[in-house]
Amino acid sequence: MDAKARNYLLQHREALEKDIKTSYIMDHMIGDGVLTVSEEEEVKNESTQQRRAAMLIKMILKKNNYSYISFYNALLHEGYKDLAALLQGGLPVISSSNGKDSVGGITSYVRTVLCEGGVPQRPVVFVTRKKLVNAIQQRLYRLNGEPGWVTIHGMAGCGKSVLAAEAVRDHCLLEGCFPGGVHWVSVGKQDKAGLLMKLQNLCARLDQDESFSQRPPLNIEEAKDRLRILMLRKYPRSLLILDDVWDPWVLKAFDNQCQILLTTRDKSVTDSVMGPKYVVAVESGLGKEKGLEILSLFVSMKKADLPEEAHSIVKECKGSPLVVSLIGALLRDFPNRWEYYLRQLQNKQFKRIRKSSSYDYEALDEAMSISVEMLRENIKNYYTDLSILQKDVKVPTKVFCVLWDMETEEVEDKLQEFVNKSLLFCDRNGKSFCYYLHDLQVDFLTEKNRSKLQDLHKKLITQFRRHRQLHALSSDQEDCMYWYNFLAYHMASANMHKELCALMFSLDWIKAKTELVGPAHLIHEFVEYRHILDEKDCAVSENFQAFLSLNGHLLGRQPFPNIVQLGLCEPETSEVYQQAKLQAKQEVDNGVLYLEWINKKNTKNLSHLVVRPHTDAVYHACFSEDGYRIASCGADKTLQVFKAETGEKLLEIKAHEDEVLCCAFSIDDKFIATSSVDKKVKIWNSITGDLVHSYDEHSEQVNCCCFNHNSHHLLLATGSSDCLLKLWDLNQKHCRNTMFGHTSSVSHCRFSPDDELLASCSADGTVKLWGVKSANETKSINVKRFFLTSEEPQEDMEVIVKCCSWSSDGSRIMVAAKHKILLFDIHTSGLLAEIHTNHHSTIQYCDFSPHHHLAVVALSHNCVELWNMDSGLKVADCRGHLSWVHCVMFSPDGSSFLTSSDDQTIREVMLKKKNQLHHQVHC
Repeated sequence: MDAKARNYLLQHREALEKDIKTSYIMDHMIGDGVLTVSEEEEVKNESTQQRRAAMLIKMILKKNNYSYISFYNALLHEGYKDLAALLQGGLPVISSSNGKDSVGGITSYVRTVLCEGGVPQRPVVFVTRKKLVNAIQQRLYRLNGEPGWVTIHGMAGCGKSVLAAEAVRDHCLLEGCFPGGVHWVSVGKQDKAGLLMKLQNLCARLDQDESFSQRPPLNIEEAKDRLRILMLRKYPRSLLILDDVWDPWVLKAFDNQCQILLTTRDKSVTDSVMGPKYVVAVESGLGKEKGLEILSLFVSMKKADLPEEAHSIVKECKGSPLVVSLIGALLRDFPNRWEYYLRQLQNKQFKRIRKSSSYDYEALDEAMSISVEMLRENIKNYYTDLSILQKDVKVPTKVFCVLWDMETEEVEDKLQEFVNKSLLFCDRNGKSFCYYLHDLQVDFLTEKNRSKLQDLHKKLITQFRRHRQLHALSSDQEDCMYWYNFLAYHMASANMHKELCALMFSLDWIKAKTELVGPAHLIHEFVEYRHILDEKDCAVSENFQAFLSLNGHLLGRQPFPNIVQLGLCEPETSEVYQQAKLQAKQEVDNGVLYLEWINKKNTKNLSHLVVRPHTDAVYHACFSEDGYRIASCGADKTLQVFKAETGEKLLEIKAHEDEVLCCAFSIDDKFIATSSVDKKVKIWNSITGDLVHSYDEHSEQVNCCCFNHNSHHLLLATGSSDCLLKLWDLNQKHCRNTMFGHTSSVSHCRFSPDDELLASCSADGTVKLWGVKSANETKSINVKRFFLTSEEPQEDMEVIVKCCSWSSDGSRIMVAAKHKILLFDIHTSGLLAEIHTNHHSTIQYCDFSPHHHLAVVALSHNCVELWNMDSGLKVADCRGHLSWVHCVMFSPDGSSFLTSSDDQTIREVMLKKKNQLHHQVHC
């Protein structure tokens, strides 16, 4: 490296190490060939961001001038323009003898060849797509100097032209394979006159000295012949690039023993020409990070500084480079319109996302509709039928056979035309095919055919009823799963309310669907279409939803239970019971025996939902702050997150190396904390499941974790068997405070409602209060003394204080030990109430209602009790679990509570009004 460049790096080393994030910078440098993958790993192994930056700069200092240039360009690409400016004065001048210039590591030879051939320059905003570029280059190498065709195909706006230009921006490829040069022709949709003009211009460009002819060719055949002679004699071993080819007949004009790279939406265009053919499909769109990178470059901001709307915009762009670039260019001119353009995307207002680049179409909808208009008239209606498909759903061929009343082969031929034109995507599944649309295509078709959608859905249902019978659907049918998953959706969309109710209120349908896909999706449909089902009969709808919610943990198991027997356990007024009774009577004649529960009227069932997310004991379950999600953990070492209303699984994370003892949502619902027997505490992104932090400063198992109530300054408290209580600030990498005082294992901890105090309880028989700001002990209450007897000395008695919970006003604290619940005044430490539960059972957990005087208590004899803490009276005795209940937690609004048990289930119990609560309750 030049001394000047080296000095600039050393001079600004501190600023660089402080600010840069190495991950994406190294991507650029690896792409330029100045950094190896092993060197990248060495940098990544450093423990902090600053150390990683220091290691990268140390490596660059040992390299040559090209590394300096590549590093400088990477800084520019990643939005570090201020840091790049510091290094600009040190950019080395590369001599032409070695073929390199100072722009992006591209040789002057490459730049000259591409400029002379009319290859477009890189867009003003450019991000690498190395995998696709490499795939194109590999196909070009395979031509090996012989005539042939390399086709890049994909849907509108996927970046085909940029990829084609980038693939030939390579010194070795051009020098080794195409020494005759590269010649770019933008073809587009042409008639014969337009094509002739393109050919005339190309011939004139290739024969500037007019050594072959002084006049342009007069027709396509003459132009084809002249092009063949020019390519053979003046430009042997050159590459012809045809951009945006629409029609097969156009290619015949260029079919003259050349090496050709072409971009198209229709991969079948080369069917009409001869020679070797290689295809590169551009199916995958941009990832989230690449999309954010494009936006950051357009608006000259670092990715980390982009507003929250940027992430939503990238998501709404569905990975399309065209859409991201259109939005980025608009934001460059109108930097305050983030929210406006996000709203246009969300509302599918494609016409308002107007042309702002060199793309050929005025608006996004025009770019997509032109492809549809090019379809043959007799298949356009078939494409319209695809408007009813859902996003991210792959549809088996047999579904279209039903829809169009055709044989499989005929359907596949029609769909292949759409696939060839990048209007549909195909995925092979064994011997059969599944088809799906890109998200943008779904949005486009939905908007274009909105007035027809109801009729299109109705057409599908009508055809289904003609060709399929519900009772005859079997798992060995190719399209079986599609109908079980989406039949209700199509009925609802077709406004066929009567048919939907008949389907959903059928015990036969419930049995068939839950056997194949489990109960969660069916519960979700009852919630989704509640407004329709309630029109028919609100009570019946509630009957079926309650039946699914309460028996879901059984319906999801193998062997599958007898659904008629389960139905007979429902109240006699329930429609589920009525159908089950009818089926039972019919089957009794065939010798089938059923049992009917005779004392159902004596027991009230408060359970709203029963789920079985774990494969072993469930130690803890809690609601999110908004009440929409539930997180749970247990002996199977996983963290599970699911919907509170339906039990539908959202996340399953292999969280720890040993049993997970506790989990907690942060007050803003962005994070979930877990603590484990493996001595670690981990913080997870509650939406993506990504690991955010991992702490391992406890020396024994971590029994509990809880967040404070301040979303602007999140704190996490943890208690461990090492007798220590720790406070963690999520903005710091290490423990903020360690609190000493307990002499035995810390079993539980809770922040006070105002976050001023932290309560902890322990196997040492005490509950302690700590100042959150000072981390000092402010009070200690000896719980053990309330269990002393004259026969047993204090030192011999073991009293484990299992749990503590604050009253909503923060003036009282409830603790649980052995078989007692004790309520203390936090100011005087005086005992306010003492409640005795069953002497033969131990209290495992307790929780104060956030809004009233109720407390819920988990007991070791499989039972949960509800107590009025003001009167000291038991309100309800909830039974239903088959083993120890480890945890009980109220919802944030106090309308329900969760119970989690050794029997692997979690139950959500709804609280009724006072006069509806029974002393004996089955939950």
